[in-house]
Amino acid sequence: MIHFIEIETINKAKRDIDEICRREGYHNLTIHDFGSGGVGRFFTKLTSVTSILWRLRKGDVLFLQYPMKKFYKMACSLAKMRGARVVTIIHDLGAFRRHKLTAEQENQRLSKTDFLIVHNPTMRQYLIDHGFKGGMHCLQIFDFLSESQPRTYDVPHRPWRVVYAGGLGRRNDFLYQMPAMDNWKLDLYGEGFMPERNKCEGLKYHGFMKADQFISKVEADFGLVWDGDSPEACVGSWGEYLRINDPHKTSFYLRAGIPVIVWSQAAMAPFIREEGVGIVIDSISDIGKTLAQLSPADYRQMKQQALLMGQRLAQGYYVKEGLKAALGYLKNQK
Repeated sequence: MIHFIEIETINKAKRDIDEICRREGYHNLTIHDFGSGGVGRFFTKLTSVTSILWRLRKGDVLFLQYPMKKFYKMACSLAKMRGARVVTIIHDLGAFRRHKLTAEQENQRLSKTDFLIVHNPTMRQYLIDHGFKGGMHCLQIFDFLSESQPRTYDVPHRPWRVVYAGGLGRRNDFLYQMPAMDNWKLDLYGEGFMPERNKCEGLKYHGFMKADQFISKVEADFGLVWDGDSPEACVGSWGEYLRINDPHKTSFYLRAGIPVIVWSQAAMAPFIREEGVGIVIDSISDIGKTLAQLSPADYRQMKQQALLMGQRLAQGYYVKEGLKAALGYLKNQK
């Protein structure tokens, strides 16, 4: 039997993975929900994790989402005590961005699992270089569950319309330093932007829009995946993190059938190229000339590929593939 632990969270990626587990018939160890507050979540996790002692059997599999704060090592240890094995999907590596622990310390935690589902080949190599020896699978992109249907037009706007959506606080200072735009404009959606600091005529702020509405209503030719302090390169702790992680923002745009623009040094860049769902740039200043070289036929093909990938994301395709790979690995390890 395969078990998972569901904890109430605002994190869309984690909620979607919990839903995929339910749809796949996995057994939820979370019976008692003590609320969404800090104390409530603590007791929800505590009771769910300790229930491993009497609810798991030898040969079972426990699926966890990392990080899980203080309870990850406990959950892994109790599962092993019961003769079960552990599969973990990584959302965030604290050692790489937050630096609250060293890479060696984080790998020591992750060594408690039998199999890791990681973001991409760059993250896989990073973990190998720091000592991880278990099985691994590259997710490539996070799924994005939604019943909304995206717009299917494939004729680009003139000027080109690029969208940037999400939290607009401390990780997006580049927005206040945007270069001049000639053949493209930027539409901004989210909370935290300060319009009084905007110096770019081509940037228009639309405020917050719910994800399902965005998917079905927003008209855009591309979605920009960019973080950090500068439009010239993704720098700063958030920008540098793109070198190893798969930002959920990419999944959001593609779920809406919108091709993406990503930084050339981002870990996702090879995947975007291979799948034909976007373009790769060194600097935001390159957007104009790159779009100018894109023919209508090229864009139509890119749009169709984005719509197809959006369908896969809506079905939980990539997480399911990761779970299949994990179970296949564990079966061969018997």
